[in-house]
Amino acid sequence: MEWALTEVPGNLITSIQDTTVNVMAAKIEPKLANTLIRQLSHICPLENLRHVKRVRRRTECGKSELSIILCLSTGYETCNKQLPDDVQKIVDTYQLNPFTAKVSKCPATSKEEWEEQCKLWPTSYHPAHDLDIVRGFQEEELPSIFNCMKTAIQLSKVGNAAVIVDPSSTQIIAKATDQTHQHDTSDEGNKFSEVRTNDTCSLSEPTDNDGNLLLPRFFLSKPNSLNMEVSCINPWGWTKQRTMEQKPLPGEGCFAWHPLRHAAMVAVENAAERDRTMFPSSTSITKPGSNCNLENYNEPAKRLKADTKDKEQSADESCYGNLSETSRPYLCTGFDIYLVWEPCAMCAMALVHHRFKRVFYAFPNPVNGALGGVYRLHGEKSLNHHYNVFRISVPDAYLNGLNDGSKQR
Repeated sequence: MEWALTEVPGNLITSIQDTTVNVMAAKIEPKLANTLIRQLSHICPLENLRHVKRVRRRTECGKSELSIILCLSTGYETCNKQLPDDVQKIVDTYQLNPFTAKVSKCPATSKEEWEEQCKLWPTSYHPAHDLDIVRGFQEEELPSIFNCMKTAIQLSKVGNAAVIVDPSSTQIIAKATDQTHQHDTSDEGNKFSEVRTNDTCSLSEPTDNDGNLLLPRFFLSKPNSLNMEVSCINPWGWTKQRTMEQKPLPGEGCFAWHPLRHAAMVAVENAAERDRTMFPSSTSITKPGSNCNLENYNEPAKRLKADTKDKEQSADESCYGNLSETSRPYLCTGFDIYLVWEPCAMCAMALVHHRFKRVFYAFPNPVNGALGGVYRLHGEKSLNHHYNVFRISVPDAYLNGLNDGSKQR
């Protein structure tokens, strides 16, 4: 198996036969089409089937035939009373012969689905133009995408790992690992990235002769096996260590770990810390003081990340002082995040709030997965932001090589 990228759709496309509804239809003469459409639209509108076209044209034996939907099926086709009275009058007046047909119950969400629907009965298809839900990626991005996932795997020692990347420059914005257990509190892999020209998703970590990253031990006992140390898979795992000594962070009155500090949450926090460090203050906000009161200090208002004429100039700037206020990203808008394991609902919703563009993960989460494993949160229409989700298939040979290399070290 080679490295591969597969999109995880927000909504499962079930068999077309499982998403149909029965209607009563009849063949008509072309000259009656307009008259019947007006009458039927008035007495029997298809309120819940607005995507379905009222008339179907088919060519059989070289002859064009029209059929029209009379009404929804009542389910009592074997009885004499199978049509509403007003529809029955039209049938009698024009001497029509009703028959049962199947039409799609819901509008198509893709061109392929629409083509399948039209095999039963013509429907309308309106592709989405919202930039937040545009799917796909460019073929030339694949090497960079796979390298970024390798970087995330390199960070993953026991639990999950997350790497936030700006796809426009492949620069690592922040990275993190689970911090829900006491053994997860090391600084390695839990920090934001300063602006450096060489801080990109490249294979700069230790590699073998084939260029594969050498994975630290404790990653996976078996490739693709379920890792119960991952916070998103086992969110209550931290309770096993609650009786242990809790180590406070140096100089602070809080603990170095927390049950909600999943890798994705920590990575987002590190990205925010990066913003505060790189973009000096300009507007006043508050922070908690030592006496639990709120003290004023200056912080710039975040602005939406947008392509401007100064994009090329800002790309060349490599130190804090040269970064302008207009280049500060709004939350994580337009960024990608790479996770070794599929996130839980809490982490997935946090990624919605922070406006990520794409989410990549390597291994599914069959216990609490929110992006395909159990739920499909990214397909929830009521959300005010949507991101694309992709699963990266990691070759078994790559994982076996990593585990073998870890044992030898």
